[in-house]
This record gives sequence, C-alpha cells and structure tokens, in this order.
Amino acid sequence: MPKPRKSAFGRLRTNSRLGLSVVALGMLLAGCAETQLAVHGVKRLGGVQSQPTQIGNYKIGNPYEIAGQWYYPAVDYEYSETGIASWYGPKFHGKKTANGEVFDQYEISAAHRTLPLPSIVRVTNLENGKSLKVRVNDRGPFAHGRIIDMSRRAAQLLGFEKKGTAKVMVEVIEAESRQIAAIAQGKAAPQVTVAEQNTVTAAPRDVVETVRLDDGPITETGQPTTSQIKLTPPASGPILTSAPLEGTVEEAAIINIEPVTNSAIYVQAGAFSIYDNALNLRNRLYDLAPSKIEPIEVKGTTFYRVRLGPLNTVPEADILLERVIATGQNGAKVVVECADGGAAKSGC
Repeated sequence: MPKPRKSAFGRLRTNSRLGLSVVALGMLLAGCAETQLAVHGVKRLGGVQSQPTQIGNYKIGNPYEIAGQWYYPAVDYEYSETGIASWYGPKFHGKKTANGEVFDQYEISAAHRTLPLPSIVRVTNLENGKSLKVRVNDRGPFAHGRIIDMSRRAAQLLGFEKKGTAKVMVEVIEAESRQIAAIAQGKAAPQVTVAEQNTVTAAPRDVVETVRLDDGPITETGQPTTSQIKLTPPASGPILTSAPLEGTVEEAAIINIEPVTNSAIYVQAGAFSIYDNALNLRNRLYDLAPSKIEPIEVKGTTFYRVRLGPLNTVPEADILLERVIATGQNGAKVVVECADGGAAKSGC
C-alpha cells in the first residue's frame, strides 16, 4: 500500500466548544484526482481536556460460541478480510470493553471477533476510498454478516454513519499491533522509541490515511455487476440519525479520498480443500441463488470457495445469509469481492 500524503493543513485545531466542525477543501493533485477533507475535532464540553488514548489490558481469549457459531481468537498478523462493517455508539457509551477500557463513542475504536485486544487495523471503505487506522479494543460484532463494528466517530470519518453499514477491507498493521500489544502488557516494545510509542498510542484517535485502490475493470462486458436474485428486504428497520457529536477529539485529521472501482457482495457458504465437497454444497444450495466455485491458494493449499450472488445491497445479503445458515452452514459469511475478482490484499 502506498504511504498517504500529508496535507499542509494537517494538525489544525478548533476552539469551538460545541458540535463538530468540518471544513472541506477540494484539490486537484498531479497524476490523480483527490479530494482532501480537513476534519476538526473538539475538546470535551466544560473545558476539560481529552484524556490520553486508552490502551487497556492485553487479551486474546479462549474459543467461544455465540448462536451456534464458534470463534477462535488468535494472533494473526497476516489478517486481511473484506466484508460489511457496522457501527455502535450510545447504547454502549461509557461501558467496559472486552479488554477493560471504557468505550467512548467519540473516539476511534472498533470491535472484532478474534483479533488480539488491542490491535491496530486499517479499515478501508470500499465505497468511497476513505481509510483510517483503528484500535480494536472490544469483541463483536455478533450479528451475522458483519466483520467489524466501528465506533460512531470512526463510522463518521469513514463516511457511513448515516447509512449504517459499508463494504470494507480490514487489514492488521503488524508493526503497530506488535508495539501496542507490548505496551498493553507493560513491556518495552523492541527497537521502538518513546516518540514512536506515543505515535502508536495516538494513532487510532482521529488519524485518517488513504490507500490507493487500483483501477480495474467492472465486468468483462464493461457493465456494472448486477444481481439476478430477487430478495425482499424487511419492510422496516431501525432509523439511523446523525445528531452532531458533543464531545471529544482534540486534533484535526486529514481524509484523502481516491477513486475506487466497483465491488460486489456475495454470501460465502463454505470453503473446502476438496473440490467435490465444494461441488456438493453448491448443488445443495442451487435453488437459493446464482452461485459459483472459486479456487484460492492459501499458504500453498488450494481451497474451493462456494459463493452465492452477486447481491446489490446489504439487506439482500443479510436475507440470503440467514437462508444459507438455516441449511446448516453456520460458518457462512458475507464477503465483498473486487470487480476483477482479486483478493482482499490487492484492494478493490
């Protein structure tokens, strides 16, 4: 991934004590079209300075089961996954996270099912190109079809607070995850200066960077991928509001927005090292939706993924996922596939 450009307007501060100030600056950069947004944080109401970023206890945890699905927490510095992100806020604000921190919806943090706590990940919104580093300090989400739950502030910066969900790519940042893990365990991070440790500690707070998402074909015919399946979303759902934030982050952030290519949503019913097993599952699910078997090599072993779709919307994917799970495929999940069929590491 290329390193993000730093704007000359970075680190601006606001003296405003109420609401969230957002100043947008459009720029045309040589070689590519970009939009830079200067997003300003505010101090807590009452003149109280924001506290240093929390680190919490280091925790991996034992395997656990929720709603028939087993999860296996583990250290995985090669973790990279595409899927659907959601966000959480007021209901959990002020409550303890899984590693002992106090959840603050105004800070940049996230919940993940299996990564060590804390970890640093890069979350990229595949719909608008925005990305930022996030401190994972909680367990979740446990709703089917979601791979990460962002704090309200993180969802705002990634541009999906109003929508509620977004297609994302989540990648562990190994060096910073190792450093923050060492700090959380009270160890001196090897070959890391005090300044670098402070950078790691502060990284998830209002620090936004961009990764370039390579251009690529939409489909072989040049047309956007569309779903051929007819699914009826629920008639009604929760209404997400966008009230202004009334407390925290003290420093400015620069959001770079770069072009993205199309991506599609699929339900992955399973992955097998034996092709016949994948074929049998595809035949069992044949009537649910259009499907395909995709080979992928992982550490020298070829796996065959059974995927249903593509689907146009997250509600469609949620419905299809529940239908697949009802057939006994508890490990089924929603995934996002790049238009060129590339893996998550290649970006969309």
